[in-house]
Amino acid sequence: MDSDGTQDPRGTHASPVPRPAGPPEVPAMPPRPPRAPATPPLPDGSAFLAWLRAPRPDAAPGVWRFGHRPRPAEEPEEIPTRQLLSGALIAFLVGWLIWSMLQNGYLGTWWWVPFDLIVPDAWRGGDSDLGETGTFVVYQGYELLVALAIMVGAARLGRWGELWRRFVTPRFRRQEAQEARTTPEDDPAQWNELRAAGAVDAAERLTAEARSGLMRDVDHARITRAWQGVRTGRHSLATFSGAVLKDGAAACLHPSGERDLPARLARHDLVTGQVRLGTTVDDARNPYSYRGTGLALGPDLLGTSLVAVGPAGSGKTGTVVRPLAESLCLHALAGRAAVVVVGAAGAGLGPADAYDVVVRIGNQESEYDLDLYGGTTDPDEAAAVLAEALVGDLADPHPGSDSRRSTTVLAQLLGPFRAVHGRFPSVPELRQLLDGAPGPFAALRQGLQEAGQESLLRELDARERQMGQPGDVGGVLGDRVALLDRPAFAGFFDTSGQSRPFTLKALDHPVRVRIDLPQRGHADASRMLARLVLAQFTASVAVREDRSLFACLLLDDATGVVTPEAVRGIQRLRSGNAGVVLTLRTLDDVARPLRGPLLGATGCRMALSGLTPWDGQDFAEVWGKEWTEARDVTDRQIIAETPAGKAVHMLRRVITGKAPTARAVTVRQVERERWSASELAHAVPAGHAVLSLTDVKGEHAPPLLVDLRG
Repeated sequence: MDSDGTQDPRGTHASPVPRPAGPPEVPAMPPRPPRAPATPPLPDGSAFLAWLRAPRPDAAPGVWRFGHRPRPAEEPEEIPTRQLLSGALIAFLVGWLIWSMLQNGYLGTWWWVPFDLIVPDAWRGGDSDLGETGTFVVYQGYELLVALAIMVGAARLGRWGELWRRFVTPRFRRQEAQEARTTPEDDPAQWNELRAAGAVDAAERLTAEARSGLMRDVDHARITRAWQGVRTGRHSLATFSGAVLKDGAAACLHPSGERDLPARLARHDLVTGQVRLGTTVDDARNPYSYRGTGLALGPDLLGTSLVAVGPAGSGKTGTVVRPLAESLCLHALAGRAAVVVVGAAGAGLGPADAYDVVVRIGNQESEYDLDLYGGTTDPDEAAAVLAEALVGDLADPHPGSDSRRSTTVLAQLLGPFRAVHGRFPSVPELRQLLDGAPGPFAALRQGLQEAGQESLLRELDARERQMGQPGDVGGVLGDRVALLDRPAFAGFFDTSGQSRPFTLKALDHPVRVRIDLPQRGHADASRMLARLVLAQFTASVAVREDRSLFACLLLDDATGVVTPEAVRGIQRLRSGNAGVVLTLRTLDDVARPLRGPLLGATGCRMALSGLTPWDGQDFAEVWGKEWTEARDVTDRQIIAETPAGKAVHMLRRVITGKAPTARAVTVRQVERERWSASELAHAVPAGHAVLSLTDVKGEHAPPLLVDLRG
């Protein structure tokens, strides 16, 4: 833990693979000089404690749980406020009128009959056994009972209970929430789990740090993650307690030494792991329990992957990718996640200081390179990943197809080359081999003969026989590799050890990576590199040893990236505690046979405003239909037959301006699309999106209309 890998990976040099040297949960390292915090500490911990103690009740998938107040599943039939107030007032006036008439004798004395039947004669009159005061109390008590009975009747008639629940009770609830105090037994700031395990001194130190304002949300999440490592047996209690007693809230730091991001644009809650994207609109098409609630995503939802479709300017990058990237970077600082963000240079995916590794492909000032072969030493595995990147988009788009022939061709070259040179070929060398240049082939043959590699010689001979024959894919592979063999990429994808290549094998650690693609002038190469990163990601997360670390790939603009193999890889991510986020301008960027499988492989699907009707049709099909109640209202004019009836109808026409009608309502159950293609294309306002969710446990949320600006 005291190697260079414990420092900021942008300054490491101990390994050609820039990644943290170990998990950051319980670092055993010499003291480092204190770092300036990303945000100044608060004068006291009141704000942090209020955030930590805020209620976070269990809720449906996608609900922003911080301070959430659950709503009933069905919308109650509420009386309009004006009608409720007027009815309550009229009921009160009626009750007061009845009581006044009883008191003044306008309704007779019949209401005294129960009194005469129940009260003994000895209690009546001034000379009774009770005396004048007692008699007065008896009579007044009976009048009070009658008044209460009238009041109860008026209250039921005027719905005073509903008036109280709607306007008075919420005020008391807000006051109680403000005055509520957390007991020490359930106070998260007390770290009771540590106390129960015997780490009382560590709990006291953390409690003091929280109260003094030296702890922030990332610190709390990071130390909680480290404590989980103690509970699972990965670390000892003594090591954890020693780190906390030594560094306090700064214990168990991320290998970069950072405790927060340089800046935040979105609202985050690291207790639940959510980032807020917007507000669910109070619309009749949304379930009542979701209306007006915050809409948030976390690893539990991203673990099923997300695809977002919307035209340019609809907010895919700014309102979806950027907040998610920011959230996952915070999770990485807390030791919970590893994130790779891929997009065009200057796409606004966050500052470079928010990442540990920034790969700027095509920029000669880039400190890091990208490993073309994914860090593997197996020629067959490297060939499979590289074939997917080079010609995956040319394969038969049906889900059952593959690029096996391309993989075989590459394996016939990579295996012999590595056996002779101890490394994989660089881009120019690979291009020469695919083009069939005689010099490189002769050198490979001689090296294999000297090493006695007979099996690899047969592979090389088979490749030579296949070159130039009809149907050979070597020429197509060579043309695709030529897109990377350009002056702009000179010095990149180096395999000689002269550069610092980043490999996605580093996703075993909580690393933050941003890869900038050179889309200007190199659009085809950028799409090919995006396929390469996706293929390496799906291959790497499937073989991770520690799957408690959530891994996520955010791919801004996945045009030309979705292939049959990519769809199969996305389907396998959920079991590996990983997910991808893909954005598309239109589903036309995906081959028609792959659109359904793509939407089926991702658990979260987002349609932003400005969608085309034919894109909306694909979403409408995957979201399916639901049974709904349809009301048919028919107005029929009433014809009066008597002179009196005609006079009444004439009077109603003069007053209302309409002829008297009789309304007939027919209610029936019909099956309709949750969101039709026309509604998705024309009824989603700007800055809004329709989003359906599925978490890793299988719980679903129906398509929700969300305001991404709220």
